[in-house]
Amino acid sequence: MAPPFREAVGPRFDPALMQRAREKTWAVLHGIRARMRPGISEDEAKIEAAEVFRELGVERLWHPAIIRIGANTVKTYRQRSDPGVRLGENDSYFIDLGLVFDGHEGDVGDTFVVGHAPQRQACAEAARALFGEVAAAWRSRGLSGQALYAFAGERAAAMGWRLNHAIKGHRVGDFPHSIHKGGDLGELEASPSSGLWILEIQIAHPTEPFGAFHEDLLST
Repeated sequence: MAPPFREAVGPRFDPALMQRAREKTWAVLHGIRARMRPGISEDEAKIEAAEVFRELGVERLWHPAIIRIGANTVKTYRQRSDPGVRLGENDSYFIDLGLVFDGHEGDVGDTFVVGHAPQRQACAEAARALFGEVAAAWRSRGLSGQALYAFAGERAAAMGWRLNHAIKGHRVGDFPHSIHKGGDLGELEASPSSGLWILEIQIAHPTEPFGAFHEDLLST
Protein backbone atom coordinates (compact mmCIF):
# COMPACT_ATOMS: atom_id res chain seq x y z
CA MET A 1 0.00 0.00 0.00
CA ALA A 2 1.33 3.41 -0.94
CA PRO A 3 2.21 5.85 1.87
CA PRO A 4 -0.82 8.05 2.65
CA PHE A 5 0.97 11.26 1.69
CA ARG A 6 1.66 9.86 -1.79
CA GLU A 7 -2.07 9.34 -2.40
CA ALA A 8 -3.52 12.28 -0.46
CA VAL A 9 -6.52 14.03 -1.99
CA GLY A 10 -8.47 17.17 -1.23
CA PRO A 11 -11.92 17.44 0.38
CA ARG A 12 -13.62 17.79 -3.04
CA PHE A 13 -12.14 14.59 -4.46
CA ASP A 14 -14.69 12.25 -6.06
CA PRO A 15 -13.65 9.05 -7.90
CA ALA A 16 -16.65 9.36 -10.21
CA LEU A 17 -15.58 12.86 -11.23
CA MET A 18 -12.07 11.54 -11.90
CA GLN A 19 -13.50 9.05 -14.37
CA ARG A 20 -15.69 11.74 -15.91
CA ALA A 21 -12.66 14.02 -16.35
CA ARG A 22 -10.81 11.13 -17.99
CA GLU A 23 -13.66 10.49 -20.44
CA LYS A 24 -14.02 14.17 -21.31
CA THR A 25 -10.28 14.54 -21.83
CA TRP A 26 -10.31 11.61 -24.28
CA ALA A 27 -13.17 13.31 -26.15
CA VAL A 28 -11.09 16.48 -26.44
CA LEU A 29 -8.08 14.51 -27.66
CA HIS A 30 -10.12 12.96 -30.47
CA GLY A 31 -11.54 16.38 -31.30
CA ILE A 32 -7.99 17.60 -31.86
CA ARG A 33 -7.13 14.48 -33.83
CA ALA A 34 -9.96 15.29 -36.24
CA ARG A 35 -8.27 18.62 -37.03
CA MET A 36 -4.81 17.21 -37.73
CA ARG A 37 -3.81 17.19 -41.39
CA PRO A 38 -0.64 16.91 -43.48
CA GLY A 39 1.24 20.18 -43.54
CA ILE A 40 0.18 21.37 -40.09
CA SER A 41 2.87 22.48 -37.65
CA GLU A 42 2.90 21.86 -33.91
CA ASP A 43 2.15 25.53 -33.19
CA GLU A 44 -0.77 25.49 -35.62
CA ALA A 45 -2.04 22.29 -34.06
CA LYS A 46 -2.02 23.94 -30.63
CA ILE A 47 -4.17 26.77 -32.01
CA GLU A 48 -6.62 24.15 -33.26
CA ALA A 49 -6.47 22.49 -29.84
CA ALA A 50 -7.40 25.76 -28.11
CA GLU A 51 -10.52 25.95 -30.27
CA VAL A 52 -11.49 22.41 -29.28
CA PHE A 53 -10.96 23.33 -25.62
CA ARG A 54 -13.48 26.17 -25.98
CA GLU A 55 -15.97 24.04 -27.92
CA LEU A 56 -15.92 21.18 -25.39
CA GLY A 57 -15.97 23.26 -22.23
CA VAL A 58 -12.52 22.65 -20.79
CA GLU A 59 -12.40 24.30 -17.37
CA ARG A 60 -8.64 24.87 -17.48
CA LEU A 61 -5.37 23.17 -18.36
CA TRP A 62 -3.24 21.74 -15.59
CA HIS A 63 -0.33 21.23 -17.98
CA PRO A 64 0.22 22.76 -21.42
CA ALA A 65 -1.06 20.78 -24.38
CA ILE A 66 1.76 18.86 -26.04
CA ILE A 67 1.59 17.89 -29.70
CA ARG A 68 4.69 16.24 -31.18
CA ILE A 69 5.11 15.56 -34.88
CA GLY A 70 7.56 13.36 -36.77
CA ALA A 71 11.04 13.25 -35.27
CA ASN A 72 9.81 15.23 -32.27
CA THR A 73 7.85 12.16 -31.13
CA VAL A 74 11.03 10.86 -29.46
CA LYS A 75 11.29 13.94 -27.21
CA THR A 76 10.18 13.89 -23.59
CA TYR A 77 7.77 16.24 -21.85
CA ARG A 78 10.51 18.63 -20.76
CA GLN A 79 12.45 18.69 -24.04
CA ARG A 80 11.74 21.40 -26.57
CA SER A 81 10.57 20.39 -30.01
CA ASP A 82 12.84 21.00 -32.97
CA PRO A 83 11.29 23.99 -34.79
CA GLY A 84 9.78 23.96 -38.25
CA VAL A 85 8.51 20.38 -38.18
CA ARG A 86 5.29 19.81 -40.11
CA LEU A 87 3.15 16.71 -40.43
CA GLY A 88 4.10 14.78 -43.54
CA GLU A 89 1.86 12.86 -45.92
CA ASN A 90 3.03 9.58 -44.35
CA ASP A 91 3.87 10.49 -40.80
CA SER A 92 2.95 10.21 -37.12
CA TYR A 93 2.22 12.49 -34.19
CA PHE A 94 1.07 12.29 -30.61
CA ILE A 95 -1.18 14.39 -28.41
CA ASP A 96 -0.69 14.72 -24.64
CA LEU A 97 -3.39 16.58 -22.68
CA GLY A 98 -3.76 17.54 -19.02
CA LEU A 99 -7.22 19.09 -18.58
CA VAL A 100 -9.50 19.97 -15.69
CA PHE A 101 -13.23 19.23 -15.62
CA ASP A 102 -15.38 19.72 -12.51
CA GLY A 103 -12.25 20.41 -10.48
CA HIS A 104 -10.69 17.04 -11.38
CA GLU A 105 -7.74 16.26 -13.60
CA GLY A 106 -7.78 14.26 -16.78
CA ASP A 107 -4.49 13.25 -18.37
CA VAL A 108 -4.43 11.20 -21.56
CA GLY A 109 -2.18 10.74 -24.57
CA ASP A 110 -2.08 8.73 -27.78
CA THR A 111 -0.22 8.44 -31.08
CA PHE A 112 -1.71 8.51 -34.57
CA VAL A 113 -0.53 7.95 -38.12
CA VAL A 114 -1.51 9.71 -41.33
CA GLY A 115 -1.06 8.19 -44.78
CA HIS A 116 0.91 4.98 -45.25
CA ALA A 117 3.66 4.58 -42.66
CA PRO A 118 3.71 0.92 -41.55
CA GLN A 119 6.63 1.20 -39.12
CA ARG A 120 5.14 4.23 -37.44
CA GLN A 121 1.78 2.50 -37.25
CA ALA A 122 3.44 -0.51 -35.66
CA CYS A 123 5.10 1.78 -33.11
CA ALA A 124 1.81 3.46 -32.20
CA GLU A 125 0.11 0.09 -31.80
CA ALA A 126 3.01 -1.22 -29.73
CA ALA A 127 2.74 1.70 -27.31
CA ARG A 128 -0.96 0.94 -26.78
CA ALA A 129 -0.29 -2.79 -26.44
CA LEU A 130 2.53 -2.21 -23.96
CA PHE A 131 0.31 0.09 -21.91
CA GLY A 132 -2.30 -2.67 -21.85
CA GLU A 133 0.20 -5.29 -20.71
CA VAL A 134 1.58 -3.13 -17.93
CA ALA A 135 -1.87 -2.10 -16.72
CA ALA A 136 -2.95 -5.75 -16.75
CA ALA A 137 0.11 -6.70 -14.68
CA TRP A 138 -0.85 -4.04 -12.14
CA ARG A 139 -4.41 -5.34 -11.91
CA SER A 140 -3.50 -9.03 -11.68
CA ARG A 141 -0.24 -8.94 -9.74
CA GLY A 142 -0.43 -5.75 -7.69
CA LEU A 143 3.02 -4.65 -8.82
CA SER A 144 4.65 -1.55 -7.34
CA GLY A 145 5.22 1.49 -9.51
CA GLN A 146 8.91 0.64 -9.70
CA ALA A 147 8.15 -2.94 -10.74
CA LEU A 148 5.66 -1.77 -13.36
CA TYR A 149 8.32 0.27 -15.15
CA ALA A 150 10.90 -2.50 -14.85
CA PHE A 151 8.34 -4.81 -16.46
CA ALA A 152 7.60 -2.19 -19.13
CA GLY A 153 11.29 -1.97 -20.03
CA GLU A 154 11.61 -5.73 -20.36
CA ARG A 155 8.49 -6.05 -22.49
CA ALA A 156 9.43 -3.11 -24.73
CA ALA A 157 12.80 -4.69 -25.46
CA ALA A 158 11.17 -8.05 -26.17
CA MET A 159 8.81 -6.31 -28.61
CA GLY A 160 11.74 -4.66 -30.39
CA TRP A 161 11.29 -1.11 -29.11
CA ARG A 162 13.24 1.16 -26.78
CA LEU A 163 11.42 2.37 -23.65
CA ASN A 164 12.06 5.96 -22.66
CA HIS A 165 12.97 5.48 -19.00
CA ALA A 166 12.77 9.21 -18.31
CA ILE A 167 8.97 8.95 -18.53
CA LYS A 168 7.69 7.40 -15.31
CA GLY A 169 4.04 8.36 -14.83
CA HIS A 170 2.64 10.52 -12.04
CA ARG A 171 -0.22 11.33 -9.67
CA VAL A 172 -3.46 13.07 -10.59
CA GLY A 173 -6.47 14.02 -8.51
CA ASP A 174 -8.63 16.99 -7.68
CA PHE A 175 -6.94 20.15 -8.96
CA PRO A 176 -4.21 20.95 -8.10
CA HIS A 177 -2.85 17.48 -7.35
CA SER A 178 0.68 18.90 -7.07
CA ILE A 179 0.06 20.16 -3.53
CA HIS A 180 -0.01 16.54 -2.36
CA LYS A 181 3.53 15.74 -3.60
CA GLY A 182 2.56 12.41 -5.11
CA GLY A 183 5.73 12.10 -7.18
CA ASP A 184 6.44 9.74 -10.06
CA LEU A 185 4.70 6.40 -10.45
CA GLY A 186 8.02 4.84 -11.47
CA GLU A 187 9.51 5.75 -8.07
CA LEU A 188 6.60 4.36 -6.05
CA GLU A 189 7.72 1.42 -3.88
CA ALA A 190 4.14 0.23 -3.33
CA SER A 191 1.28 -0.79 -5.58
CA PRO A 192 -0.62 2.29 -6.76
CA SER A 193 -4.29 2.66 -5.87
CA SER A 194 -6.92 2.77 -8.59
CA GLY A 195 -7.96 6.12 -10.03
CA LEU A 196 -5.03 8.19 -8.79
CA TRP A 197 -2.06 7.45 -11.04
CA ILE A 198 -1.25 8.00 -14.70
CA LEU A 199 0.70 5.26 -16.45
CA GLU A 200 2.83 6.80 -19.20
CA ILE A 201 4.44 4.72 -21.90
CA GLN A 202 6.84 6.27 -24.42
CA ILE A 203 8.78 4.07 -26.82
CA ALA A 204 10.98 4.69 -29.82
CA HIS A 205 12.31 2.80 -32.80
CA PRO A 206 15.78 1.48 -31.90
CA THR A 207 17.45 3.22 -34.84
CA GLU A 208 14.95 5.46 -36.67
CA PRO A 209 13.91 8.95 -35.45
CA PHE A 210 10.33 8.31 -34.40
CA GLY A 211 8.47 7.08 -31.37
CA ALA A 212 5.04 6.73 -29.81
CA PHE A 213 3.34 7.75 -26.60
CA HIS A 214 0.31 6.45 -24.74
CA GLU A 215 -0.97 7.36 -21.29
CA ASP A 216 -4.13 6.93 -19.29
CA LEU A 217 -5.46 6.57 -15.77
CA LEU A 218 -4.76 3.29 -13.99
CA SER A 219 -8.15 2.07 -12.87
CA THR A 220 -9.71 -1.27 -12.04
